[in-house]
Amino acid sequence: MDNSALFKIGYGLYVLTAKDGSKDNGCIINTVMQVTSSPLVIALGVNKQNYTHDMIMKTKEFNVSVLNEKSQFSIFQNFGFQSGKDVDKFADFKAVDRTENGILYITENTNAYISGKVLEAIDFGTHTLFKAEVVDAKSFSGEETLTYSYYQKHIKPAPKPAEKPGWRCKICGYVYEGDPLPEDFVCPICKHGAVDFEKINI
Repeated sequence: MDNSALFKIGYGLYVLTAKDGSKDNGCIINTVMQVTSSPLVIALGVNKQNYTHDMIMKTKEFNVSVLNEKSQFSIFQNFGFQSGKDVDKFADFKAVDRTENGILYITENTNAYISGKVLEAIDFGTHTLFKAEVVDAKSFSGEETLTYSYYQKHIKPAPKPAEKPGWRCKICGYVYEGDPLPEDFVCPICKHGAVDFEKINI
């Protein structure tokens, strides 16, 4: 089977935020879709390894900040390449405000936010699909929404030449040194599995 066919599916890129008590957190996701218009319901897929996932499972509330094409790579480093279990992602990130649900959203390089309340959580093994009612939303500008394809071509830095044989993640560029790549290996940065790695030949 040619798994690269799945990369032809169009995706956006978003910052998903949640709040549990005094703790704010956020992560990068690429799966958000409107399911129905009446009632207004969306669905989003979230990797279970993300701390934000656990916060949403507990509080049942979240915000989605829709990134635009002016987004810088630093936003992905901050929200996608480190865990909220280990760091405060908002310690030095100040381009935020709160919606009526008390949760932060990103105010720069976004064209909209959507606030949701979870109606159902469906287990998909490595991910949870949250079905949620839209309780608030606001559009900021007509800037184009950032797609995964645009990110790969224009924002993500080109991978550095490898010095040793190994495997490179096709999603984020992480390099696993060694051979073979374990079948159950999960990228420590973007959480994608071994199927999304390509062999590096020196």
